Amino acid sequence: MPRGPRWSRAARVAAAADVSDLRRLAARRAPRMVFDYVDGAAESELSLARSVAAFERVEFAPRVLRDVSDAPTSVEILGRRVSMPVVLGPTGFTRMMHRSGERAVARAAQRAGVPYTLSTMGTTTAAGVAAAAPAGWNWFQLYVVRDRARTLETLAMASEAGMDVLVVTVDVPVAGARLRDVRHGLTVPPTLRWRGVLEAVRHPAWWFDFLTGEPLRFATVDGAPEDLAGLTNLMFDPSVTFADLEWIRSAWQGRLLVKGVQRADDAKELAALGVDGVVVSNHGGRQLDRSATPLELLPAVVAAAGDRTEVFLDGGVRSGADVAAAVALGARACFVGRAYLYGLMAGGEAGVDRVLALLRAELVRTLQLLGAGGVEGLGPDLVRLRDR
Repeated sequence: MPRGPRWSRAARVAAAADVSDLRRLAARRAPRMVFDYVDGAAESELSLARSVAAFERVEFAPRVLRDVSDAPTSVEILGRRVSMPVVLGPTGFTRMMHRSGERAVARAAQRAGVPYTLSTMGTTTAAGVAAAAPAGWNWFQLYVVRDRARTLETLAMASEAGMDVLVVTVDVPVAGARLRDVRHGLTVPPTLRWRGVLEAVRHPAWWFDFLTGEPLRFATVDGAPEDLAGLTNLMFDPSVTFADLEWIRSAWQGRLLVKGVQRADDAKELAALGVDGVVVSNHGGRQLDRSATPLELLPAVVAAAGDRTEVFLDGGVRSGADVAAAVALGARACFVGRAYLYGLMAGGEAGVDRVLALLRAELVRTLQLLGAGGVEGLGPDLVRLRDR
């Protein structure tokens, strides 16, 4: 990636060769506490490390002497065709990474022809996302809170904004221990304490955007609390069961995905309840440390879920080759989170565009080198996980 004073930040974003380049740019632009909020995970961060490392164990078995002059990446998910098997996953406090926040991510997803999922903990309303990307396929992610009436109000807002896919996250009965955030004393919005003053000197562009932009606040839940874990434990309901999921199913008219599945038997029970899809996910390692590694668990969940329930993978995806490996192992598509947040921190909307362009180019190249021809040609005969 080019360096030196003659290269503007926009030029460096455009020249990024992979997501790791954008991660480095993000670390330079954003204050440490903001970067670490994205980059970090729970406790010793073993779940995060293992999720990423699982893709390093992937070994491809390419076919040769196949016509790969064309390598289509489009795939059908939940009855609708998208440009590639990628979903931009839900992330909280997105305008903390860049002032353009969720609106920028939704616009980039719309241009790329992939879905975008707005988080309950987002900093833009469902209506705001719909206005920013009216032709995009916008989904909504739900945390079930203690106040069931508020949950119904949230579902109504999402539906009124045209969102027809609901992603219910079920792996946050209580807040995980994200120690980087604890050590930084992270608040939303970030506060300019004495450490913050030093960070402002080192990252003036981010602080200028933050101080001159729209005030940062939660758009679906009220307020901007001092204690993030405290908000989670106050609002989210640790008593949620499969019965509550049936209640949500009855209240929501669109497609329903359940995110946070970490056991094959849970996937089987969810499929029996009639959910449209399950997302194999350990919340990016941000909740229970030492939890299941999504890529390793994927084949068992695919087998348990059966043919009528679509299975998605979330966790550790950093490249188009990762996407190809997950799809070959049975995923319908991959949720991507940190990767696009690195792009957003590094270069705003253009950074998200760059991440999506990289993922597609890497996916096309991998399909061609695998002799798969296209996404539809991916299968378990093309990939295996090497022994640890």
